[in-house]
Amino acid sequence: MQRRQFLTSAAVAATLLAVAPSFAADTAQSVVEAYVAAWNAHDSAKAAGYFADDVTYYDASVGKPVAGKDAAKTGVIDNFLKAVPDAVWTMKGKPLVDGDRVSFEWEFSGTNTGAWGDGTAATGKKFSFTGASMFQVKDGKIATQSDYYDALGFYKQLGLM
Repeated sequence: MQRRQFLTSAAVAATLLAVAPSFAADTAQSVVEAYVAAWNAHDSAKAAGYFADDVTYYDASVGKPVAGKDAAKTGVIDNFLKAVPDAVWTMKGKPLVDGDRVSFEWEFSGTNTGAWGDGTAATGKKFSFTGASMFQVKDGKIATQSDYYDALGFYKQLGLM
């Protein structure tokens, strides 16, 4: 009887271990997709709610990471959504998922009708640019986000260069 219980327990444990990586990948992808949906709903509080408290947000065009949920909400999400209230962030194709890591190419588009956080006035110009983002999700929250895109092309579309 004890041997049967042991074998049953071992089989259940092996099944759970085999399913765990797949479940983690599904969870990471669903967190990132919900985060993108919150951006597209223009809900900065909801978007920031997907960040871990100690998130690191890295924008390659800026070159300096933003540390912490509140700083990322204020310095990135709020700043962008105030400057571009009609922003649309579109995933191009399916994301690449490897355990707790998610990456995808995207297109960002909208009209710059609000001032930027650095004081740059609105240009009133429409834009569309592409890039790629990489995320790491831990415990159901975004621990890191790194964005890479053609900032020069973006600034030219806005008439800032």
